[in-house]
Amino acid sequence: MKICVIGSGYVGLVAASCFAEYGNHIIGVDIDEKKIEKLKQGMIPIYEPGLSELVVNNIKAKRLEFTTSLEYGVQNSDIIFIAVGTPTGAEGEADLSMVLSVAKDIGRYMNGYKIIVDKSTVPVGTADKVREAIKKETNHPFDVVSNPEFLKEGVAIEDFMRPERVIIGADAPMPAEIMKELYAPFVLNGNPIYIMSTRSAELTKYAANCFLATKISFANEIANLCDVVGANYEDVRKGIGSDSRIGNKFLYAGIGYGGSCFPKDVRALLKTAKDFNSPMKVIQMVEEVNEQQKLKLVKKIYEHFKNESLRGKKFAVWGLAFKPQTDDMREAPSIPIINRLYEEGVELYVYDPAAHETSKIYFENKVVYANEPYEALKGVDALLLLTEWRIFREPDFSLMKELMKTPLIFDGRNQYSKAIMKRFGFTHYGIGIN
Repeated sequence: MKICVIGSGYVGLVAASCFAEYGNHIIGVDIDEKKIEKLKQGMIPIYEPGLSELVVNNIKAKRLEFTTSLEYGVQNSDIIFIAVGTPTGAEGEADLSMVLSVAKDIGRYMNGYKIIVDKSTVPVGTADKVREAIKKETNHPFDVVSNPEFLKEGVAIEDFMRPERVIIGADAPMPAEIMKELYAPFVLNGNPIYIMSTRSAELTKYAANCFLATKISFANEIANLCDVVGANYEDVRKGIGSDSRIGNKFLYAGIGYGGSCFPKDVRALLKTAKDFNSPMKVIQMVEEVNEQQKLKLVKKIYEHFKNESLRGKKFAVWGLAFKPQTDDMREAPSIPIINRLYEEGVELYVYDPAAHETSKIYFENKVVYANEPYEALKGVDALLLLTEWRIFREPDFSLMKELMKTPLIFDGRNQYSKAIMKRFGFTHYGIGIN
């Protein structure tokens, strides 16, 4: 199929390269000339395992091309995916200005029947707005489809190539059938393609992300209670996670969720509920709990040092990105934690396998970047583990103790067991496990 993907950010670039890998001809469009020139050379603007190879191979195979010309992309494709940003507005709403601007331009350049697909995460009713924006600019026939993405950063290629399900929101039979044909090679394992209305598809994406965010905040609330009553959250997690009605995913306690999806989608759903006068009290608390949880580790630091000033102390930080296998710093818990400690006068030595460059917008001149994990530990009073990269899971604890001034670890992701910490002589603070 001939496909145009508008937007070469995380979602757009993954979708374009994966569709190309299955033999489709893809035109990637973006207004950023520098980004497009780099993509033409196979230079990828984001960190995502496997993506660079996929882009380069499909460019060489002439199945994937990039341009700044939206007119070229629209007129040389049958299906047009809108994958531009929908940042959070002043009241938590999704800002649809880029989506609707692109829709208007699509209408101007149309030269025949097209299927326009909302791939960006958008609130209920967006397909209707896109339809109206296009309709004002053209007399050509078209259909608007909602096809939300469910990609996890770090495993996005796998998620796209082998989706657990594909959601297609279509208000007419023909575009639904064409979209099913497009996705058929991706679900040869028998996983379902669900056809529903555009509004149902739009709400499905928000509902899914908000439910997962709810599980995380619930887990953190229980872990915080464990700290107070003397229970061990790791045991509690196993106990409740083995219930098939609950499941064991997204029950890990820590310092809260971040990234480009959960925080934004929770706020957007709350705004939608407010607009329709249907308040969602549970979801409201999910966000409040998460924001408080981000500073839970700082509270433990205060409690450990009691009335002692933190000014002049040296802390190492392992992990900056909001999760492993990505360089994404959006809403990362490391941001409020490091900023608070910087305000207290702490000297911070940090290491992350991927997020040094992306973190500089938040931390430049506030931290010292180390070139490898152990370099950050030299002479420090404590280590803070903020992102659970694999490289941090089984470190050389003997070397760590030798390098650190004080064998003290604040473990924001519960990576290290109490038994191991005791054996190597570390004082260890986790979330709900002490």
